[in-house]
Amino acid sequence: MSRHWVDITAVGFFIIEWLVYALTLEHSAYGRDSLSARMNRYREVWVRRLLDRDTRMVDMQIMASLQNGTAFFASTSLFALGGALALLHATNDAIAILSKLPIDLSPTPALWELKCVGLVLICVYAFFKFAWAYRLFNYVAILFGGMPPADRRDTPEAEAHVIRTSRLFESAGRHFNRGQRAFFFALGYLGWFVSPWVLFVTTAAVVVVVTWRRQFASSAWAAMAPEAVEGGEGLKRGH
Repeated sequence: MSRHWVDITAVGFFIIEWLVYALTLEHSAYGRDSLSARMNRYREVWVRRLLDRDTRMVDMQIMASLQNGTAFFASTSLFALGGALALLHATNDAIAILSKLPIDLSPTPALWELKCVGLVLICVYAFFKFAWAYRLFNYVAILFGGMPPADRRDTPEAEAHVIRTSRLFESAGRHFNRGQRAFFFALGYLGWFVSPWVLFVTTAAVVVVVTWRRQFASSAWAAMAPEAVEGGEGLKRGH
C-alpha cells in the first residue's frame, strides 16, 4: 500500500477536483453566472416566445437537432466503453509494450486493471447521463407539442406550462453537460496510464484550461452577458 501512495493521492485529487467543480458550477452563487446558467435563461425565453407562434415547426426541428446531438454522444460513449473494456482485456499486451519504453512505466497487472476499471466507470457514467438527457429532450418535445395556442398565452395554464417546460429543458441541458464533463475528465484521467504525476497535471489542465475557462472566461460566456446586448462591453472583456 505504501508504494502506491502517489497513485492513491492522484486519484483522490482527480475525484475531489471533479466533485468540487461540479458542485461549484451547479450549486453555488458563483456557478449561477456560468455559461450554462446564462443559456438556461434563454431556454425560458425560447419557451415563452414559443407561445406567440401558432406555427411551431421550426422549433420542433431545432429540438430534433438537439436530440440527434445527444444521441450521437450517447453512442460515442458506448464506443468509448467498448475501447476501455478492450484495454482491460489486453492487460498483458499493454504491460509488455510499456516495459519496452526507455522509461519504465509498466505497472503491476492489478494496478493496470484498476486503471481500466476506472475508465470504464467514467464511460458508463457518461452514457447514463447522455441517455437520460436524450429522454428528457424527448419529454421537452412532447411539452412543446402540448403548448397552449397563441390566443391563450396570457392564461394561468400557459404560464404553468412555460415554467414546467423550462424546468425540464434546464434539467435536460444539465444532464447533457454532465455527460460532456465526464468526457473531458476522462481525457484527464488518461494521464494516470502514464504516471500518477501526469494525472495531477492533466486533471488540473482539464479543470482550469478547458472546463473552467469555457464556463467563466470564454468569448462565448462574454457574448451571453447581459451587458453584451446593451453595449458590447462584455465581448470586449472576453478578449
